[in-house]
Amino acid sequence: QVQLVESGGGLVQPGGSLRLTCAASGNIKSVGAMRWYRQTPGKQRELVAGISSGGSTNYADSVKDRFAISRDNAKNTVYLQMNSLKPEDTAVYYCNADIIKTSGYIAINYWGQGTQVTVSS
Repeated sequence: QVQLVESGGGLVQPGGSLRLTCAASGNIKSVGAMRWYRQTPGKQRELVAGISSGGSTNYADSVKDRFAISRDNAKNTVYLQMNSLKPEDTAVYYCNADIIKTSGYIAINYWGQGTQVTVSS
């Protein structure tokens, strides 16, 4: 089976930084695009940042110039570096990835369990 394991969430003050990590594990043939989403109660889940297998990136307007997404293909891992954090960034952050299993031929979309990020003074 395949799973995404997240780490790095926590409590930080406004203006602080956090780095989220998500590692894919299991019977994996290849990993395609990887993404970070976030969600707060009463709001729809929104795409924060994405990165293709070739390294092309995209960001939500609200986090441009503050967040940076990157990946390590050898480790099947994606990162989200979050700087200049604001209270509005408080949310549960979810990892998402397109993965082809060793026994498969098409990509399947997977979700991590979510990690809480709280920005407060």
